[in-house]
Amino acid sequence: MNNEALQNIISSWIPELEFTEEGSEFLTISVKPENLHQLMNQLKSNKETNFDYLFCLTGMDWGKELGVVYHLESTTHRHIIVVKVKTTDRDNPEFHTVCDIWKTAEFHEREVFDFFGIKFNNHPNLKRLFLTEDWDGYPLRKDYVDEINMVIK
Repeated sequence: MNNEALQNIISSWIPELEFTEEGSEFLTISVKPENLHQLMNQLKSNKETNFDYLFCLTGMDWGKELGVVYHLESTTHRHIIVVKVKTTDRDNPEFHTVCDIWKTAEFHEREVFDFFGIKFNNHPNLKRLFLTEDWDGYPLRKDYVDEINMVIK
């Protein structure tokens, strides 16, 4: 199935979605946080799309916005898409977990929480993964200040 056919199917589910190809071969979907879980569930469960494999989940800091980028593949239909979700709430960034849809997201969401401070609602075990519990801040945010290395310099 080509990107145009995918877009036609997916756009019928949630009219507010934004689609781009951003110079890549993959269709990119931007979704509002309140529609994220519904979209992701439909992408996996719909027989025409059947995105059964979440192969990458990445936290992002776009400056004014924090967000998550998901890369999905259908191992039966052999198509790939990218889904982006963003929030301007840097003080309390949160999205619904997708680990109830793809189990592999559980680990990746913990990593994003650890390094970006993005909370995933309904995550079964959202806690720091690499950094200590007393770590102050989120080191992959653009506004993070590393006090220790500033003193050493």
